[in-house]
Amino acid sequence: MIVCDTHALIFDALAPDRLGTQAARAISSSRRSGSLACADISLWEIAMLMEKGRLKVDLPPTEFLAALISGGGFQVLPITPIIAAIATSAQVAPGDPADRLIAATALVHGAPLVTQDRRLTDQPGLETIW
Repeated sequence: MIVCDTHALIFDALAPDRLGTQAARAISSSRRSGSLACADISLWEIAMLMEKGRLKVDLPPTEFLAALISGGGFQVLPITPIIAAIATSAQVAPGDPADRLIAATALVHGAPLVTQDRRLTDQPGLETIW
């Protein structure tokens, strides 16, 4: 399994050429094996970007998100008590709460995180792909 950061989800759906070479390969391979995932908080982040006009898509958020998940073959991983606890602990570097939850999701599932976010790629103990 790999977990995709929010921007990786967006790039995969709308601008695949913006994915790093290793990220594109990992996503493609995980999609074929049915082991492609994202944190549920990423759906909220995408809806917020659409609401603020920072992400323009010709579909309402509910339709776009449903198409992104089903069409992309993503499993949505929920926030669990252990993910919530790790996201607030010293295991995850301080920063954006959504990023902390995404990193904690990858850590709890023992999965690499597809991201180019430097704050996450520098996170000790978190394997990243880009």
